[in-house]
Amino acid sequence: MKKYFLIVSSFIIFLVMMAGCAPTRPITEERILSADRLIKRLEANRRKIKSFNGAGTIIVSSSQINARSTFQVTLKKPDSLKISFYGPFGIDLAHALITPDNFQFYDVINNNLYRGKMRDGIIERVLKVNFSFDELIDALAGSVNLTDKLRTEPDNFAVNGNTYVLTYFDSNSTVEKIYNVRSDDFAISENILKNTSGDVLMESKFTKFKNYEDVSIPHEINLNDIANKQNLKVEYRQIVVNKNVGSLKLDIPSDVKIIEW
Repeated sequence: MKKYFLIVSSFIIFLVMMAGCAPTRPITEERILSADRLIKRLEANRRKIKSFNGAGTIIVSSSQINARSTFQVTLKKPDSLKISFYGPFGIDLAHALITPDNFQFYDVINNNLYRGKMRDGIIERVLKVNFSFDELIDALAGSVNLTDKLRTEPDNFAVNGNTYVLTYFDSNSTVEKIYNVRSDDFAISENILKNTSGDVLMESKFTKFKNYEDVSIPHEINLNDIANKQNLKVEYRQIVVNKNVGSLKLDIPSDVKIIEW
């Protein structure tokens, strides 16, 4: 009896171990979404997030700067971004408030307020990375804007295991955009931009997802702009979404020196 018990126990343990090591099942044919339905699902998820507040670490590498800082960002979609940078022991370094029309950048250390109208090059002067306002909003929220793809069929659509792969060529076929989408939670895990020679111009990776109101949001974001030799990496330790953030503003002391840009 004892021998029989040991054999049965060993067999059960073996089955449990095999189940744990079994590869994730690929998407079944019944569950495969069409490209049209997939894009609509991705955009619907992105638009569920009306406001975003995150705190963590941001690392910026470019020709102008290599810096790491703790930070807090508040996004009020689609048109307001407030970002604060902190040094050791939570010391205030700088605060920025950016909209499509105006910007303010408060240098706490020197008590200078830089402000002016939004235009090309401002984000690069303020944050030392050359992204557009919309690109920055989506990047910090860990999302990808696919609005322009809602009425456009992908040039290639494939299912690779548990990943949807969508490929789009631009109208002049000079670049291609590739989106890798996880099938289990419809999260974009990678966004790649290539030229016709196959060289990667930009690669965005999103990892460590957590669910917020049925939307998977990454806690780690890495934007590697190879063509322009700049990199933006964000590691969130805390995220809150769709909380009423009111009107975004900076707390500026009365003795600040104002510099118009």
